[in-house]
Amino acid sequence: MSIIDTRTVSHWIDGEVRPSFSGRTAPIYNPATGAVQAHVALADQDDIDAAISSARRGFEVWSRYSIAKRQTVLFAFRELLNARKGELADIITAEHGKVRSDAMGEILRGQEVVELATGFPHLIKGAFSENASTGIDVYSLKQPLGVVGIISPFNFPAMVPMWFFPIAIAAGNSVVLKPSEKDPSAALWLAQLWKEAGLPDGVFTVLQGDKLAVDELLNSPVVQSISFVGSTPIAQYIYETASRNGKRVQALGGAKNHMLVLPDADLDLVADQAINAGYGAAGERCMAISVVLAVEPVADALIEKIVARIKTLKIGNGAGVEGVEPDMGPLITDVHRDKVSSYVDIAEADGATVVVDGRGLSVDGHEDGFFFGPTLLDHVPTTSRAYTEEIFGPVLSVIRVGSFQEGLELINSGEFGNGTAIFTNDGGAARRFQNEVEVGMIGINVPIPVPVAYHSFGGWKASLFGDSKAYGVHGFDFFTREKAITSRWLDPATHGGINLGFPQND
Repeated sequence: MSIIDTRTVSHWIDGEVRPSFSGRTAPIYNPATGAVQAHVALADQDDIDAAISSARRGFEVWSRYSIAKRQTVLFAFRELLNARKGELADIITAEHGKVRSDAMGEILRGQEVVELATGFPHLIKGAFSENASTGIDVYSLKQPLGVVGIISPFNFPAMVPMWFFPIAIAAGNSVVLKPSEKDPSAALWLAQLWKEAGLPDGVFTVLQGDKLAVDELLNSPVVQSISFVGSTPIAQYIYETASRNGKRVQALGGAKNHMLVLPDADLDLVADQAINAGYGAAGERCMAISVVLAVEPVADALIEKIVARIKTLKIGNGAGVEGVEPDMGPLITDVHRDKVSSYVDIAEADGATVVVDGRGLSVDGHEDGFFFGPTLLDHVPTTSRAYTEEIFGPVLSVIRVGSFQEGLELINSGEFGNGTAIFTNDGGAARRFQNEVEVGMIGINVPIPVPVAYHSFGGWKASLFGDSKAYGVHGFDFFTREKAITSRWLDPATHGGINLGFPQND
């Protein structure tokens, strides 16, 4: 599969690559070198109409497949993905820039949802109550929605779509995936894999594009639901627009995740995990730790340990050199790198101490790459935009607090409620934290508490808009709708007669 070598990355419609005739494209960069390596088509109205029409036809075919036949296709996709995941990791690294082992980790977490979806039959079965009333049975059916839309972000071009489409397809829906135009090739690779697994044409469609494509998915009467991951302002726009048009919506937004460190915590463990959670994937994770709340008197000792570890980190091309990978790759674009840098400027202007400065980093042999070094800030005012807003880069802030309660209140006062963590050896403090913190996903001595596939992913407050969380049981509920059926088959020996009153159970 050599998707990434094509000059223009285009759509996948009716089971094949479909060139776009819009004439509009956007560049796809190699973040490690800064060079344009390809272009992606940006859909016009004809492309969008063709994609949605194909998905509608695909649904008409796929929804009639038996559960057994659908399950066979899911298992085939899982086996193909497992056998060839290295190809996908290479594509992700080339377009996103993340370290290849991190790209592989992304795929494996997405594959967990594929594996969950292979066991879908018991999750979409209805219920039956015999003789609920005399001679009357009541039962329910779970049926697919129809055509569903997925709008995915640049930071996880494989994992985030896989949070949604395996479950949607298993449940009998057809999918239109609109990937990020910054790294669109992973979606095409996945589309080809579905075809090889035996999925009928039209059931998995890839629509490349920008806001025009997004808005058409939000407004099309054919599209029954929208699944989205991205920034909070866009998540809110997606939710308001799509729900106004009568669609189901799961729109996962941004984050500002805190790690609360109590004085009894193992500071070496904390320092290791702060590095992993703050700088992994160059901080381009909605579940990254952005703020370490250090309950005094541990801040100085913890900062010393974090700094020592930062000095050992190697930054470079995520693909590695002669088989040796760096610890951290570049950011996705120069525009994003400069935005991250601006937040460090803001923090410094607001009185923060820049303990380790990643601005202006140059990597030998990749001087034009979009690199930004791991950055550590201390004494960041909680009024600073560098504290209140999501930076989405390798910038870790230390906030000194005087007590558990002060740290808890600081977390709960924030706009976001995506993920958080506490590091302590005190079980009572951890239990109180998990009960009182106003956040959707919580780690206890675990810095990135992304739930396993059979639980569900999603935050609180401005981190989640819509009807449900992603994957798990929530996912199957989201991608199906229930019919409740009340049935009576009359005994020839009896007859109910005429009764104009409201039906009562007896």
